[in-house]
Amino acid sequence: MRQRRIGLAQVNPTVGDLEGNVRKVLHWMDRARALGCDLVAFPELVLTGYPPEDLLFKPAFIEANLKALEAVAQASHNLTAVVGFVDRRDDIFNAAAVLHDGRRVGVYHKQYLPNYGVFDENRYFQSGTEAPVFAVGETLFAANICEDIWYPTGPTTAQALAGAELVVTINGSPYHAGKAHFREKMLATRAADDLVCLAFVNMVGGQDELVFDGQSFIFSEKGECLARGKAFEEDLVIADLDLDRVFRARLHDPRRRKEKLRAPERVPRITLPPLPPRETPALPPREVRVLESVEEIYQALILGTRDYVRKNGFRRVVVGLSGGIDSSLVAAIACEALGAENVIGVTMPSPYSSAGTRADARRLAQNLGIEFLTLPITPVFRAYQRALAKPFKGLKEDVAEENIQARIRGTLLMALSNKFGWLVLTTGNKSEIGVGYCTLYGDMAGGFAMIKDVPKTLVSHLARHVNARADRAVLPESVFTRPPSAELRPDQTDQDTLPPYPVLDRILEAYVEEDKGFRDIVAQGFEPATVRKVIGMVDKNEYKRRQGPIGIKITPRAFGRDWRLPIVNRFREP
Repeated sequence: MRQRRIGLAQVNPTVGDLEGNVRKVLHWMDRARALGCDLVAFPELVLTGYPPEDLLFKPAFIEANLKALEAVAQASHNLTAVVGFVDRRDDIFNAAAVLHDGRRVGVYHKQYLPNYGVFDENRYFQSGTEAPVFAVGETLFAANICEDIWYPTGPTTAQALAGAELVVTINGSPYHAGKAHFREKMLATRAADDLVCLAFVNMVGGQDELVFDGQSFIFSEKGECLARGKAFEEDLVIADLDLDRVFRARLHDPRRRKEKLRAPERVPRITLPPLPPRETPALPPREVRVLESVEEIYQALILGTRDYVRKNGFRRVVVGLSGGIDSSLVAAIACEALGAENVIGVTMPSPYSSAGTRADARRLAQNLGIEFLTLPITPVFRAYQRALAKPFKGLKEDVAEENIQARIRGTLLMALSNKFGWLVLTTGNKSEIGVGYCTLYGDMAGGFAMIKDVPKTLVSHLARHVNARADRAVLPESVFTRPPSAELRPDQTDQDTLPPYPVLDRILEAYVEEDKGFRDIVAQGFEPATVRKVIGMVDKNEYKRRQGPIGIKITPRAFGRDWRLPIVNRFREP
């Protein structure tokens, strides 16, 4: 029986930390070797970190990455490894190096360069044209990269028709809610259609707005899932492949013979010397939990926050606690990500803060076990009013005075950040940021907007999830039942300005994530005046969103790199 043991090292690299990334690759390579793997694969651009963006315009960065690859190649003794790096010829390529027993023996260049959503690979790379197959003894395998696997008749099909029994695809596939399930179905279909064992290794970790969820897979030629990687954790995914099964399955498929005759190009074959025989210790039992949707999003927010804070050299974070549900959720996730000892909560009561929200902020801090500071803003607000008394004389208080309070709070939080080196986590959600229900240099002031891509209705589900996971009321019940309010004027509620959040979120999803227009959204049953108001607010507040901090992408279309609305924009749908 032709059985081969393969491993997928879903690791968490850091962009630009080539030395650290090499150490990580060598560590997991050693683990794979110790467990008897014949081949181990690492994610896309693992040596540089992904995405490296305009670092790719720096020749010194390209050269450092090539030196890093050489160090990894020399350490690949008694093993075959597939490692993502940047190749340099007359141009640069997103590449997979095939390393074998101490040397580099081949390279695959990514053919399909994504240029949509968060991807911008045409800006940096040239497309590859060849899809080689590698022969090690009686085993034929091939490698390709990320976007290549999404094309039904792409490089995987060509490599399988050229004899590859195993195709390894290395990936930096960013997370959004629901993507993992869709990706798994696609991969199972691709394996079955091409009658090939398919090994999909995905990166894990946070990089700026992006989170990579891991969840690597190994599929049989029938599309059966043989092994899966953990979600949002580094992991080594191992499976023993029976390649004779692939051969037998292909004998029973006459369509394949016809497809081979129509294959347009000759696929290069590279023959490698066999590796020395090795022991293959029994694999320990393994069970990987598939996360339900709210837990999956929750873990994405934890990982994205932890990596943004830690990889940027911060140790502690500070959160303004209003006593509301958004800041409560941000503080709870920060504690999960960084430890309660590294989270500081600050309450900044104004003349309009209710006793209930002040009590809830303190109760939340006690429940989480975090340091808690009280900085009343009323004296500072009164000083602002005195300073502005002359130009504001005879005018009613309005949004100007409301925003002054928010900006005082932002100033206090940033002062703490400057003095103690704490990163400020802002607490605005996607619903508020989408329609501009937020204050520039006020509640938008900070270093990282954890829930920037989380709609208000989802905030409530995640907050309930926090309590369910803890089996206690970490977030006080009153934060769920009290009407949402900025508390910047007497008896204020969010619904004075906005539609009810369930309505607002459905309209935002249709307009922002699905690109539906006014008529399409009204046809879904919404009031025309409400739809026009929401669309107008979204369009008019792009200038605010451009000036806010980045946050974690968890929906298919997040504000920021996914969304590029002009600030100067007079188009309004009739």
